[in-house]
Amino acid sequence: MSRNTPAPFQFSEKDVDIKDRETVFDGFFRMEKLTLSHARFDGGTSEVFSREIFVRGDSTCVLPYDPQRDEVVLLEQFRPGAIGRDQSPWLLELVAGMNEPEESPEDVAHREAEEEAGLTFAAMERICDYLVSPGGTTEMVYLFCGRVKTEAAGGLFGLEVEHEDIRAHVFSAAEAFAMVADGRINNAAAIIALQWLELHRSRLRGEWS
Repeated sequence: MSRNTPAPFQFSEKDVDIKDRETVFDGFFRMEKLTLSHARFDGGTSEVFSREIFVRGDSTCVLPYDPQRDEVVLLEQFRPGAIGRDQSPWLLELVAGMNEPEESPEDVAHREAEEEAGLTFAAMERICDYLVSPGGTTEMVYLFCGRVKTEAAGGLFGLEVEHEDIRAHVFSAAEAFAMVADGRINNAAAIIALQWLELHRSRLRGEWS
């Protein structure tokens, strides 16, 4: 960084002037249209402009890992957002769910592990919190790695009322890392969690075993 360049994060939310907030769609998800201006790096203020944002709410994702067997559990399920790509719209993902009011991310992790994979976490370690795509959506993901036993893991899961059809797979950690490397796993939460596990695997195997 240049010595003449100010440090990052000089602005905060108070430097954004929201003129209007309009709900333009409210269905399974919600879309809002914001009309706003904001501070500029040159010391001025931007002109007033509009942006649509996808108001999704926050979610929690967990990578189930068995340190003794050195295996992970990944969930295969249909995702409509992957239609039209040069790949299957059935993806390999983490245990995941939307955060409900009054629930902690840890609460969501335990609930979804049982519903989606029949698993119970004996311990969890927080990996990170990240904004999914802040240019267009409000969603924050709370990402964890959870200790499980994979000896009897796998099978079909999901809630019919939520149209879930989930197959839980057990892979060696090495197999999962290889699928990230060759692009078969290409969703952000799974990539981040598996790359984190690759870095912290030896430590976890010592601490969790």
